[in-house]
Amino acid sequence: RYCMPAEGVVRGLHEDVLRYEEMVVLIELLRQHFDVQKVRLTGGDPLARVGLDRLVAMLARLGIPDLALTTNGQNLARMAVRLGDAGLNRVNISLDSLQRETFRILTRGGDLRHTLAGIDAARAAGLFPVKLNAVVIQGVNDHEVCNLLSYALDHGCELRFLELMPIGEGALLFERGFIDAATVRDRLATQFSLSPLPRVVGVTAQCYRAVRADGATGVVGFISPCSDAFCSDCTRLRITSDGRLLGCLARREGVTSRPFLQTRDAGSLAAVVEHAMRGKRSGCGFEQPALMVGIGG
Repeated sequence: RYCMPAEGVVRGLHEDVLRYEEMVVLIELLRQHFDVQKVRLTGGDPLARVGLDRLVAMLARLGIPDLALTTNGQNLARMAVRLGDAGLNRVNISLDSLQRETFRILTRGGDLRHTLAGIDAARAAGLFPVKLNAVVIQGVNDHEVCNLLSYALDHGCELRFLELMPIGEGALLFERGFIDAATVRDRLATQFSLSPLPRVVGVTAQCYRAVRADGATGVVGFISPCSDAFCSDCTRLRITSDGRLLGCLARREGVTSRPFLQTRDAGSLAAVVEHAMRGKRSGCGFEQPALMVGIGG
């Protein structure tokens, strides 16, 4: 509900979508000028694209230190082993609710059982750390935050609570649905002992060591783009499926990478990327009119 409208989206043309080979070339060009430490495949849901394990294998051959995947988990159970064998290091899995009906409503038709099976499959395939992402919405799933953290601890997963962002469909939910990370943290503190961990520069989450009364221990993080923006040291570059480069999820600016793929001009590409990275927001404003599903949530 915070990414895609009920009526769905207009399908893009096949020829407008980057081929896997073009994605690899783009990353090779970027690596000529930048220290690319992590590549994350996200969506929409990247597992909806045929043969994603082939792209993973192509990227793994580049020697990317951290090759990750973010998915809704609906198709992960049947893909986890192949992805691991292809060279995927780890996964983030969206898990906004542990209640089947709430999960179905939030995901516009998703089946909770499939995502839970995907989590189990990722763990069995050794895609560690398995991280779970939960977008907290007031009056929808905020009462589940303690249950979600207990589930994560019981299953050896790290949990990230994300603030709802006023982007696309999320903007329609924002006024009544926004709940800040501090409030979520206070609710968790009623059942868990939380100790802050050192923040790593460039990482979006502020993490805590969580300890339950029975001694179960794990890590929980809070991603707070609205109440505690982390923009000042963000080093992420987003590449959409049609090849647009976005330095900031909240900004509307973007430039196509296709001319650089044709000319293999790494220097000109680097100049465009540096301009995009300088355009990261300095406050908490959001100017992104596009749907999250169209830019890679």
